[in-house]
Amino acid sequence: MSDIETVARLLSESVIASTAKTSERSLKELENQNGFGLTLLHVVASSNLAISTRLAGALFFKNFIRRKWVDENGNHLLSNDQVELIKKEIIPLMISLPNNLQVQIGEAISLIADSDFPQRWPDLLQDLSGKLSPDDMVLNKGVLTVAHSIFKRWRPLFRSDELFLEIKMVLDVFTVPFLNLLKLVDEQIDANVNNVSQLDKLMDVLLLLTKLYYDFNCQDIPEFFEDNITEGMGILHKYLSYNNRLLEDPEDPDHVTTLIKIKSSIQEVVQLYTTRYEDVFGPMIDSFIEITWQLLTSASEEPKYDILVSKSLAFLTAVSRNPRHFTIFNTEDAMNRVTEQIILPNVTLREADIELFEDDPIEYIRRDLEGSDDDTRRKACTDFLKELKENNCTLVTKIFLNHMKYFFEKYQSNPVEFWKFKDLYVYLFTTLAINGSLSNNGVSSTNPLLDVLDFFKNQILPDLTSSSIPHLILRIDAIKFIYIFRNQLNKNQLIELMPFLAGFLQSNEYILYTYAAVTIERILTIRESLTSSKLIFTKEDVAGSAEVLLKNLFGLIMKQGSTPEKLAENEFLMKASFRVLQTAESSIISIYPELMNQLISIVTIVSKNPSNPRFSHYIFESIGVILNYATSDILPNLIDLIMPSFLRILSEDIQEFIPYIFQILAFCVEKGSSIPDSIKQLAQPLLAPSVWELKGNVPAVTRMLRAFVKTDISVFSDLIPVLGVFQRLIASKAYEVYGFELLEDIMLTIDLDKLRPYMKQIATLLLQRLKTSKTERYVKRLIVFLNLLTLKYGGDFMIQFIDEVQDSVFQQIWTTFVIPTIPTVANLLDRKITIVGICKLICESPIFINKYGANLLVPTLDIIIKNIISDNLGHLNTEYIDLDNMEEISTFGSSFSKLASVSEKPRDPIPEIDLTQGFKNYIANNIKKFFNSNNSNIDTNTIISQLSTESQSALNQIMSS
Repeated sequence: MSDIETVARLLSESVIASTAKTSERSLKELENQNGFGLTLLHVVASSNLAISTRLAGALFFKNFIRRKWVDENGNHLLSNDQVELIKKEIIPLMISLPNNLQVQIGEAISLIADSDFPQRWPDLLQDLSGKLSPDDMVLNKGVLTVAHSIFKRWRPLFRSDELFLEIKMVLDVFTVPFLNLLKLVDEQIDANVNNVSQLDKLMDVLLLLTKLYYDFNCQDIPEFFEDNITEGMGILHKYLSYNNRLLEDPEDPDHVTTLIKIKSSIQEVVQLYTTRYEDVFGPMIDSFIEITWQLLTSASEEPKYDILVSKSLAFLTAVSRNPRHFTIFNTEDAMNRVTEQIILPNVTLREADIELFEDDPIEYIRRDLEGSDDDTRRKACTDFLKELKENNCTLVTKIFLNHMKYFFEKYQSNPVEFWKFKDLYVYLFTTLAINGSLSNNGVSSTNPLLDVLDFFKNQILPDLTSSSIPHLILRIDAIKFIYIFRNQLNKNQLIELMPFLAGFLQSNEYILYTYAAVTIERILTIRESLTSSKLIFTKEDVAGSAEVLLKNLFGLIMKQGSTPEKLAENEFLMKASFRVLQTAESSIISIYPELMNQLISIVTIVSKNPSNPRFSHYIFESIGVILNYATSDILPNLIDLIMPSFLRILSEDIQEFIPYIFQILAFCVEKGSSIPDSIKQLAQPLLAPSVWELKGNVPAVTRMLRAFVKTDISVFSDLIPVLGVFQRLIASKAYEVYGFELLEDIMLTIDLDKLRPYMKQIATLLLQRLKTSKTERYVKRLIVFLNLLTLKYGGDFMIQFIDEVQDSVFQQIWTTFVIPTIPTVANLLDRKITIVGICKLICESPIFINKYGANLLVPTLDIIIKNIISDNLGHLNTEYIDLDNMEEISTFGSSFSKLASVSEKPRDPIPEIDLTQGFKNYIANNIKKFFNSNNSNIDTNTIISQLSTESQSALNQIMSS
C-alpha cells in the first residue's frame, strides 16, 4: 500500500467515532516521516477520494503545519527540501480546490506565511499577482482566496515598522492589478447583467476584492487608495445599491447570497474608513449614510439579511461616534425617525428569534449572554442606541420613554396577544439603563434618568414570581434583568430572589433552568466593590441550600443525555456547580465523597469525546475545589476516588484533559506531607520526552515534576533525567520561565552535596542562553534566580556558582545584565527578592567586596538607592483583578487553561519583609549597616563621591534618619 493510500485510509477512519483515536495516533506516528506533509496535500488534491477524507486531510494538514512547521524560535522543523516543496505545491493546489477545502488549506498558508513571508517566501507575491487573469474568473477567485488568507493576518496586529514594511512590499506589487481587476469585474458585471452563470463567478471575485480592500487598508490608508478613493469607493457605493433578481436563490430563499455578503463586506470597509480615515473620507460619508438608510429601511426581517443589517448599523454607530456627523441625528425629529424606522423594527422579536428560543435554546443563550450575537440585529441596534444615548442621553431617553409607554399600554390591553410588547419594553429599558458597557462583573453605573429599582419592583418581580405568564420569554427577561443589574440590588433583595431562581432548577424547561443557573452563578461572584477580593456571599449564606442546589445542578447535567457531546453541551450548569462548591467551601465536606463520585462519572463519560472545552474546564475546577477544601483525614480517600479515572485518561492519552489532571495531581502532592503511592507511580513516566511535546502540557507537567522534587526527591533514583528536563525547558524561549521554576526548586530544596557534581553544567547552560538567544524575560528570571541563591545560601555561594564557569565572569554578567535590568523588574515579589538579595550581597559577601567591590560596588549601590527614591518602586498595587472571570476558555489544544481552584500561590522566601514601607525601611537600614561597618576595604567617602548626585542626596537623608 502506498503512502497516499495508507494516509487516506487512516484519515477516512479518523472521521468515524469508534476508530478516531487510534487512527489519529497512527497519523501522528507518521508525522516525522520525510514527505508526510506532501502526502497529506496529495490526499487533499485527490478528487477520486471521498470529500470527508479530503476534508479530514485538510484539517490534519493545517494542524500539522501548526505543530511542525517552525519551533518557538521560528526555525523550520522540516527539512529545507520539504519546506520548499510544500510552498511550491500549496498555492496551485489551493487555487484548484472546492470552497470547504480551500478554507482549511488557506489557514495553513496563513500559518506558513506568518513565519516565512516575506523573507523566506520571496516569490509568493509575484506568483500570486502573475496568475491574475483578465478573463478567467475561476482562476482569479483561487488567487484572491490565497491572497486574502495571507493578508487578513494584518487585521489584528499591532502597528510596527516591520509590519508596515511587509504591507508596503505587498502594496507595491498588488495595488495596481487589484484596482484594475476591481474595475474590470465592475465592467463585466454590467456587461453580463442577464448571464447568471458568469454573474455568479464575477460576484465571487467581487466579494474577495472587497475583503482585500479591507486587508490593504486595515492598518493605515495607503497613498494609492487615497489617490484613487473616488474611483474605489465609487464602485463600492454602487454595489451597496446593486440588485439583480438572477442572483437570488429561488430554491432556497433563506440562503445568504453572495451579493448580501458583498454588501456586508463593503459596509465593513466603509465603517473602517469612517472610524480611521474620516479626514479623507469625510466628504463621501453622507452618500453612504443615505444608501445605508435605504438598505436598512428596505431590508426585510428574513434572517438572511441579519449580517448586512448588523454591519450597516455598525457603520451608523461609527458615524454617530463622530461629533461632526452626530448632528444629523441630534434633533427630536431625526431621532424619532431613527427610532421608528431603524431601531424599533430591528429590536422587535421576530418569528425566527422565537423559533431559535424554542428549537435551539443553548444557541439562544450563547447569543444572548455570551456575545456570540455580534452579527444579530438586536446586538447591532443596542450598540447604535448606546452610542446615541452617550451623545445625548436626555433626548434619547425622552424619545424612547414615549415609545415604551405605548408598548406597555399595548401589552396591558391584552397580555396574551401582545406579550412581545412587554419583551420590547424590558429590552429597551435595560439598554437605556446601562451606562457604559456590561462586563462580567455586571453593570457598574446606570442612567440617572431611569429608576432601575422601581422598574425591578413593578415590572420584573411579577414576571419572576407569578405562577403563570403569557410567554416563557418574559420569565427569561426577568431573570436576565437580575443577571444584568445584580450590582444594583442589595444582598437582602438577592437573598429573597435566590429561592425563586433555585426553584427554576427543578423545571423541565431547558432555557429556564439554564438562565437560572447562570444568574445564581453570577450572584455568587458579586464582590463588595469592583476592586475588592471579598465576596458578599459566604459559606454561611449557602450552608443550608448548597447541597440541594448541587443535587439539582448535577441532576440537570446528567439528564442531558448519556452521549459525551450531549452531556457536555451545557457548560453553564457545570460552571454554576463549580461556583456553588466554591462558595460553600468546607460547609458541605460531609458529602465530598458523593460529589466527587458524581464528578468522576461525568469525567468518564465526557472523556470518550471531549467536545466542549468550557464544560471540561469547570468539571476539573469543581474537582479542584473539593480537593482544596478537603481536610487531611479525607484527602487520601478523595485521591483514591479520582486516580483510576485519571490513570485511564493518561494511559489513553486524552490530550484535552492531561493538563488538568497534572495540575490537580500536583496540587494533591503539594498539599500532602508525602506522595501517595497511586501518584508516585507517575514519577518516571513524567520524564518521558513525549509528555513534554504538547505545548499545553508543559506548565502543568512542570508543576507536577516540581511537586515531586519539593516533596520527595527520592522518587527519582537519578537526578540526570530531571536536570535534562530543566535543560530542555531553559533552552526554549517559550518554556524558559518553567525551566527557571524547576531549577529554583531543584537548587533550593535538594541537598547541595547531591547537586555539586552538576553545578558547573547548570551555570554553563544558564550563561550560554545569555550569550546565544537571551530574551528580556530570560534576563529578569535569571536575576531573580541568582538573588534567590543569595537569600538561601549567601552571596559568596552565588558568585562562586557563576565564576565556576569561568573565573571572574561574574563581573561581566553583573555589569552587562544585572545592573541595567534591575529597574525593569516590575513584578512586586520579584522586585523584593532582587533588591533584598542585592542588599544581602553588599552587606554579607566578602567575595563581592574584596574581589569585585572596586568595580561593582558604586553602580550596585547607586541602583539600590534609586529604588528607594523612585515613586513607582516598592509600591503595592492592591487593585483586585478577577482572573477567573477574565479567563476565556474557548478551545482545546496548544493553549493552557489554568485551574483557579488549585492555583499555585507565589512563594515568598522573605515573608517577614512586606512590600510597602517595610521594604523601603529594610533597604535603608541595610545601606546604613553597610556604611557604618568597619570594613577596612571600604573607603566610604570615595564611594559616596562616585555616586550620582541624586543618590548622594538620598543617601544623606537615609543616614540622617
